[in-house]
Amino acid sequence: MKRVLITLAAVVVALAAAAGCGGGNRLSIATGGTTGVYYVYGGGLAKQIQSNVANTQATASVTSASVENIKLLATGKADIGFSQTDTAADAVNGVGSFTEKQPIQAIARIYDNYAQVVVAPGVAATKVADLKGKRVSLGPPNSGTQVMARRMMEAAGLNPDSDVTKSQLSINESVQAVKDGTIDAFFWVGGVPTAGIVDLATSKPDMKMLDTSDVLGGMQTKFGKQYVTLDVDLAGSYKLTGAIKTMAVGNVLLVPDKMDEQLAYDITKTLFEKKAELVKVHSEANKLDPKLGQQVEPVVLHPGAARYFKENQG
Repeated sequence: MKRVLITLAAVVVALAAAAGCGGGNRLSIATGGTTGVYYVYGGGLAKQIQSNVANTQATASVTSASVENIKLLATGKADIGFSQTDTAADAVNGVGSFTEKQPIQAIARIYDNYAQVVVAPGVAATKVADLKGKRVSLGPPNSGTQVMARRMMEAAGLNPDSDVTKSQLSINESVQAVKDGTIDAFFWVGGVPTAGIVDLATSKPDMKMLDTSDVLGGMQTKFGKQYVTLDVDLAGSYKLTGAIKTMAVGNVLLVPDKMDEQLAYDITKTLFEKKAELVKVHSEANKLDPKLGQQVEPVVLHPGAARYFKENQG
């Protein structure tokens, strides 16, 4: 009898331990390349979620960014994902890179991505149209960078598949390719400053970035008003000379539409209430603002996020 009781006690302890493990959340945050803002920001967010949401572990994973992140969310391989709003719009409408509508909702709009067209030293180009005949990276496959790069080239009157010698490199690979002299230019769509471009500007101070404001009208006409123009202070951001105007598009944090409402609420609350800690990770977190955060159209806010914003209006 005593032996049976001991065995039963052991089973109870084991079941309790299993229940405790099963009751926690393990969240994967799909970001981007390691020298991009998504990855840095995602790592900071993972730390804050783990510290402030009970029974929750979170890790940031390296990805090709927007398109891949949405596909990971839709297939249950990620729980939170960074995306540009243009790619997210395609996802909820089932167009572009997506053959059907994706089951995603938004936590918040967080900051704007800048289109950064980097030109190698000695390459003659002052606008996007001048890239014709050049060796150009459009960004990695399944990335928001590539979506926007192709649209920018089309707006400039270029065919991205035939008017340039095309490659599809990550931000890390693009920076190295410029250093090695194997590409003439690359597109990168991300926050400012981006660590990889800071590194390149330090080693190649005679590199340049193109003003892309001339293609904005064509972008808006063909693809929508989500594209806006923003100034980039090259001296302040990259220690280069001058300033340029370029295009920008919003960034959103996305989750599967089936995410638990309370968990989505807790993630949204952590995002905004731990702003100061996130700013220490990357300055783009300074843009966090509940009023901006709700501007996620045409994506729908997750009910948990919507509840947080309703409680914190103004």
